[in-house]
Amino acid sequence: MQRLFDIIFSSLTLLMLTPVLLPIVIILKFSGEGEVFFLQDRIGQHGKKFKLFKLATMLKDSPNIGSQTVTMKGDPRILPVGMFLRKTKVNELPQLLNIFLGDMSVIGPRPQAQRCFDAFPKDLQEIIIRVKPGLSGIGSIIFRAEEDILAGHAGSLDYYDQVIAPYKGSVEAWYVNHHTLWIYFLLIAVTIWVVIFSKSTLVWKTLKSLPPPPDELKVALNYYELSLNT
Repeated sequence: MQRLFDIIFSSLTLLMLTPVLLPIVIILKFSGEGEVFFLQDRIGQHGKKFKLFKLATMLKDSPNIGSQTVTMKGDPRILPVGMFLRKTKVNELPQLLNIFLGDMSVIGPRPQAQRCFDAFPKDLQEIIIRVKPGLSGIGSIIFRAEEDILAGHAGSLDYYDQVIAPYKGSVEAWYVNHHTLWIYFLLIAVTIWVVIFSKSTLVWKTLKSLPPPPDELKVALNYYELSLNT
């Protein structure tokens, strides 16, 4: 049933968003480096690599520049129009094609580039690749302000590797171990909610069995605020 929903959702959404995407495609074509789509290898189900579709928001050679596949707040590699596309998440919409093709699902662990995937603990990597990666998911919801978190630590890659990646890996593994249709549709609803209310603690209130974040992340992830209200 999940695969059927993925196909119906992705095809209908792509159809409805065509009038929105066409002007953006034209703007991208005649601005920046003239690139419309950015295709990057990501780790999929069973560890198989696939090409992830995104609208181009950064310099074409950005994966080989600076912090590589880890994006920082105010990253100088981001193109002017790319800032808007990233903030609104419009740049992620071409991944609906990945869902339609079967590389991804609407909900699942966020597909990682090899460098970021390697930062996950090995035991969690083996769990995460059991299912298809998702357009959204528990990791995407909890770490929706990841660039801001990294900015507070001078864009430290060490902080990403030692603090963010282990916890992100643990919540992605939590999804795999608790994956049901109920959780799948609940996370679609929570995704919509946090897009509208970015500071919401709804995810912590509805999924109480989630592993708690380390002390270094509690405030940044609004877990501290939840603790104050309980």
